[in-house]
Amino acid sequence: MLAFGIEFALAALLLGFAFTWRRVEPLVRRLSSRTVWCMVLLAILPVALRLALLFHHPAPRPDVYDEFSHLLVAGTLRHFRLANPPLPMPQFFETFFVVQEPAYASIYPIGQGLALAMGGALFGHPWAGVILATAAFCGLCCWMLRGWVTPMWALAGGVLAVVEFGPLCAWMNTYWGGALGAAAGCLVFGALPRLRASRRTRDAVLLGAGLGVHVLTRPYESVYLAIAAVLFFLPRPWRFWRAGAIAAAVALPALGITALQNKQVTGSWITLPYTLSQYQYGVPASLIIQANVEPHRELTPQQALDYRMQRAFHGEGGETLASFFGRLEYRVRFYRFFFLAPLYLALPAFLASLRQWRYVWVAGTLALFALGVNLFPAFQVHYVAACTCLFVLVGVVGLEQLCRLKAGREAAWIIVLLCGGQFLFWYGVHIADTADAPSPATQYETWQTLDHGNVRRMAVDRALAQASGRQVVFVRYSPRHIFQEEWVWNEADPGSARVIWARDLGMDEDRRLLALYPGRTAWLLEPDIEPVRLAPFLR
Repeated sequence: MLAFGIEFALAALLLGFAFTWRRVEPLVRRLSSRTVWCMVLLAILPVALRLALLFHHPAPRPDVYDEFSHLLVAGTLRHFRLANPPLPMPQFFETFFVVQEPAYASIYPIGQGLALAMGGALFGHPWAGVILATAAFCGLCCWMLRGWVTPMWALAGGVLAVVEFGPLCAWMNTYWGGALGAAAGCLVFGALPRLRASRRTRDAVLLGAGLGVHVLTRPYESVYLAIAAVLFFLPRPWRFWRAGAIAAAVALPALGITALQNKQVTGSWITLPYTLSQYQYGVPASLIIQANVEPHRELTPQQALDYRMQRAFHGEGGETLASFFGRLEYRVRFYRFFFLAPLYLALPAFLASLRQWRYVWVAGTLALFALGVNLFPAFQVHYVAACTCLFVLVGVVGLEQLCRLKAGREAAWIIVLLCGGQFLFWYGVHIADTADAPSPATQYETWQTLDHGNVRRMAVDRALAQASGRQVVFVRYSPRHIFQEEWVWNEADPGSARVIWARDLGMDEDRRLLALYPGRTAWLLEPDIEPVRLAPFLR
């Protein structure tokens, strides 16, 4: 009955929109001519829609090691430093994507952590930084599109950005990042056509600001972003040397901050924390799977999936041309993240726009990023977040091209309505969720991470919250432990935290650690037992 009610309401809404569109269109067209108002409304819309879901879907809880590592950056910045002093007995605190020596710090650049730190400082919760980054991206996406298409289609593209990357998107419901890099891409790709048209200083500053923010967020992919910006002016490069110099000067402080972070974390101005981590630990996923999982004939579904992915990423015998393109072929499926299913109908129409150099450049930039990030053995969609607005542009230009065909205008707006309908359906499903039981329909939802949190971790957190005083939790893994399910995560200053998480290294070693933190209640956590076992630590 619930699904029927949602579908009926959706059909009624879309039918009503179809009948009232002729009356609404002049108002929408008038709104689209006011850039600032469009940006403000599109920035507010995803925030309001997500906050309306808080009753059943509260602020997300971190669950993946990338999230904890970014939160460590945020905590470090809130202590007004770029790295933390090394911890005593660091062997207890070894964990993913964190280096222990010569400093205790995350391996990630400060961009995402800075957004989380600002959210925590301004609103008391790091998730507020994620929300602000999403709002900035949705507003800036409309601004970026106005440099490429008509105001009406720029507004439509902004709405599509809210629908695709707003309240139901993984980027808004985790701490991994994505929206901040996407907002930086909007600044870059929105400034470029404006510079070609007028060469204003303001646009050069915005170009540099976008490059700088992206350097702080994704330094490796920033190389491809800079190359794409240079190629945009390739037909007449001599006309834009002044704008390029201004942009470089604005982006330069980001390079300085990155070098300073390198120095404080690794001891070298040019060695990234990520590089140091690879030198110290290798690539954990690849090494552990090949060493521990491959010899076993019985694999868990998660282990089997990870093993197949690593084989696709690395190939059978090191990097070869075949493994490179095999990895690229495997990753094509991830790019579906950037398009709602109805937009696939508009993508072929984009090919008609390739008669213009600027759209050839768009296609070339997307190919540049796809090939560039393919050199790296792992992949997540936020690696190419800077290109998000270009993916939106491809869809919008395809819709615009459809409008030039006979009856194409109606087809284009039907596709837009279908995108809105798909979003409204899933949003309605989540509105109707209960706090304890998500709708059965969510098992068919793709790319969405609006869940109810890790039940096992939440149960442990509740048990620890009910205990009085400060605590140390020793985590003991079984020999068949799935390595992705890591429990040892600590704050920037573990000594002042209410709970310290440590690896169980045996009774004698554990007692030595407890001596460093006297007066704390000790617990033993065994997460590989069902249900999770949390018991007092027997000294």
